[in-house]
Amino acid sequence: MKVLVVGSGGREHAIIKSLKKSKRVSKIFAAPGNGGISCDAECVQIKAVDISAMTEFAVQQVIDYVVVAPDDPLALGMVDVLEEKGIPCFGPGKAAARIESSKVFAKDLMKKYDIPTAKYEVFDSAKKALKFVVSDNAAFPLVIKADGLALGKGVIIANNSREASEAIEAIMIEKKFGESGSNIVIEEFLSGPEVSVLAFTDGKTVLPMVSSMDHKRAFDGNKGPNTGGMGVIAPNPYYTQDIAAICEKTIYLPTIRAMQNEGCPFKGCLYFGLMLTNKGPVVIEYNCRFGDPETQAVLPLLETDLFEIMEAVTYERLSQIEIKWSKASSACVILASGGYPDSYKTGFAISGLDENGQSAEEAVVYHAGTALKNSEFLTAGGRVLGITTTAADQNKAIEKAYKAVKTISFEGKHFRSDIGKY
Repeated sequence: MKVLVVGSGGREHAIIKSLKKSKRVSKIFAAPGNGGISCDAECVQIKAVDISAMTEFAVQQVIDYVVVAPDDPLALGMVDVLEEKGIPCFGPGKAAARIESSKVFAKDLMKKYDIPTAKYEVFDSAKKALKFVVSDNAAFPLVIKADGLALGKGVIIANNSREASEAIEAIMIEKKFGESGSNIVIEEFLSGPEVSVLAFTDGKTVLPMVSSMDHKRAFDGNKGPNTGGMGVIAPNPYYTQDIAAICEKTIYLPTIRAMQNEGCPFKGCLYFGLMLTNKGPVVIEYNCRFGDPETQAVLPLLETDLFEIMEAVTYERLSQIEIKWSKASSACVILASGGYPDSYKTGFAISGLDENGQSAEEAVVYHAGTALKNSEFLTAGGRVLGITTTAADQNKAIEKAYKAVKTISFEGKHFRSDIGKY
């Protein structure tokens, strides 16, 4: 099989490394890919959101299967266009991708089908939203979310009316996240451990993967601005078998049925961002694809052929296969550019990697934002590398990851030193 993986980050690198293990896969293309991905796949310089160019390439190269990994092309309907050309894909169509591309759609879906989530209000004008946050009805802290996609950064926790007003103005008036902020969701603040659960689903059957714990804040101690993710451990220590059973009954299956009932069955990887509150697990957010960087910690634990699973999802045969997972634990530490998630510089040489972009230590290096020029890897993004290790014990996996982190360097290298402690 000739497989095309759409995207250019650490998530895509993890997917490609897993697909390489499949006996069914003979050739992998990545579009656009990155420096490190070029060591595992043939990179094609097509932007992930360029649906017409991507489709033309897939047709010309007689691609057998396409994995659309990022949220933007899914939200734009790339899967629908490719499937119209007869090319099977992994990923939801545009209508189903709304579960991530519109916070309003997702919240209204949960309300309609009694799926546990935070109480919320939707606003289509800054004036109405500002009036709400200065009213007596506003109980702080509040969570303010841009309706659309915002690179994982469109969520602001406001501790008082001033912070809430600033957030609303930034999202709705200054358009910090573009048209994603045309509508906003303001919801109650909930507390408790957060859990990420990725799940394979063919629209009928849902098979959750190993749980994980993402670390969104930029700095140690869970401080600083939200990022796309600074590190992950898997499995999540708070996610017990009892909680998993509750989630399946109250969240996973009801969500799949709700999407069916709405006429947009979800096929692909559905990400459940959960919070374990004192009243039970609730949904904080859905993503319509593999999480990043959760994928970099979860897929190394997968023992079943990833391509076989993806095909079973596409052809609605998921109930017929058994997915096996390692009993080991994993840890992924993100090396980011100094200044991320705000302004940062790129183009710095990375030392400590071999010719394949890997570490001499017992770790897998997933490239998120790198370029390869004259046989040298350079920084080319905010999140640069994901250093992933596995071990029988969670603490050992974390220890191994930080040992590898020490051997890799570039100007401005920034990472959290407390992954797994929060």
